[in-house]
Amino acid sequence: MQTTQTHYARIKWMTFILIAVVGLFYVKWSPYYHKAFIAASNHAIGTSILMGKEASPPPPSLDAALNYALAYGKAIWQAMVLGLLLGSGVQALIPPQWIAKTLGKTGFGSVVAGGLLSIPAMMCTCCAAPVVAGLRVRNATQGASLAFWLGNTVLNPATLIFMGFVLGWNWTALRLVLGLLMVFGLGFLASQLVSDQEAATAQTQINQIVTQDENTFSRWLKILGQMSVRLIPEYIILVLLLGAARALLFPHISPEISNHLGWIIMFAIAGTVFVIPTAGEVPIIQAMLALGIGVGPAAALLMTLPPVSLPSLVMLMRSFKPRLLMLATAGVIGFGVVSGMLAVGLGF
Repeated sequence: MQTTQTHYARIKWMTFILIAVVGLFYVKWSPYYHKAFIAASNHAIGTSILMGKEASPPPPSLDAALNYALAYGKAIWQAMVLGLLLGSGVQALIPPQWIAKTLGKTGFGSVVAGGLLSIPAMMCTCCAAPVVAGLRVRNATQGASLAFWLGNTVLNPATLIFMGFVLGWNWTALRLVLGLLMVFGLGFLASQLVSDQEAATAQTQINQIVTQDENTFSRWLKILGQMSVRLIPEYIILVLLLGAARALLFPHISPEISNHLGWIIMFAIAGTVFVIPTAGEVPIIQAMLALGIGVGPAAALLMTLPPVSLPSLVMLMRSFKPRLLMLATAGVIGFGVVSGMLAVGLGF
């Protein structure tokens, strides 16, 4: 009996690893490998999804909403499908004991593990959200889950390489240093917000999950369907709204947007709310700098556009306590402001 259970557990692990490796290779690793050569030769990776080749985004309208949603959807739909498969697979295929051992402790070790596991995933904040939701169902700690969520974007090695070739390696260094502080600093702070009672409740839930007796692959399909029905509609609605509201968040891009602290704060807030595909911040910042905005507001976007967005925050409202989401939002805005001030002070 024990041999049969061990064999079945190995099959589940192999299934999850196969989906993760093949999916990430097809959706992320292979395309980004080839894109790095484009960035090196052209010093560009495309036009700004925010405003195209124009000096400002289109005014709010249904067309603006649909056009952005279509462009954004075309860029991320494969990664979203993979995120849903992995998020449901985390709950159905990975033993809860492994998650409890690796990501279920309140110490800094689980935060480090969450951050390191995020690096090969390289997903945008919304595509990573289903995986984070799956980890939280399996009682990965708030700190480890937050580190995984933020690390997907700000520690994305492909984006860091694109950034170096397109914007300059000083921008990559700024992103990397502040990204490490963001992922592991906010993750550790989040882990300290868990009370002893919450930790004990989580352990009890882990024990209950272990005793569940249900066909694994049927359960996987059931979880996949539930996650898709719950997350996708609200996600689409919010992307449409943000696509229509682009001109309100970024009304006009010109040299008038200087390195004044007020502009840096405004762009840090706008970048935190807005949603972009993976590495979308690189052409956005390149286009804005070409139009003459200050390096301070541009650097604020460097740290705030990728890690969180209004859609991803809403997608994870059931996975994190409100105070944690407030911490993540405030922390990202704060790092955006610091990034902008450093870019000005260092003479970018």
